[in-house]
Amino acid sequence: MSSPWLTLCCVMLLPTAGRAQRPAAATGTLSIAAQRAKTAWLAHDAPGVVGQSSSLVLQIPGAEPSSPLGRAQAIELLVRYLRPTEERSLDITAIREVEPGKGFVELTRRYVVTGTSEQRHETLYLGFKREANEWRLAELRNAP
Repeated sequence: MSSPWLTLCCVMLLPTAGRAQRPAAATGTLSIAAQRAKTAWLAHDAPGVVGQSSSLVLQIPGAEPSSPLGRAQAIELLVRYLRPTEERSLDITAIREVEPGKGFVELTRRYVVTGTSEQRHETLYLGFKREANEWRLAELRNAP
């Protein structure tokens, strides 16, 4: 008698189990994208910061803010920007979906230039667009 109930329960759970193995909506949240960008920044992993973005508006010292850069060029400029610095802290201070498919993340960065002890502070603004069920970096700006 328990066998039919067990079979029924298994059959009822199969669709749920199948859904659980697909990429969950949580893997594509703006919060997760923000955390990935933060982790990559702290590791000075420029390709990780850029992620799967094919182009990026980059407004940091040494980059012309006029038009989107290709992925390789954006990575190279980020590498140059991060190379002479040592991170002290990086905090996510805001995460907002400003409209469907467009998000904004604000990070507060504290760092020192290698070989110095003066701690500097800047705010990073990351603009994300939702593509293919994931948030991709579309813009990165800094403000002292």
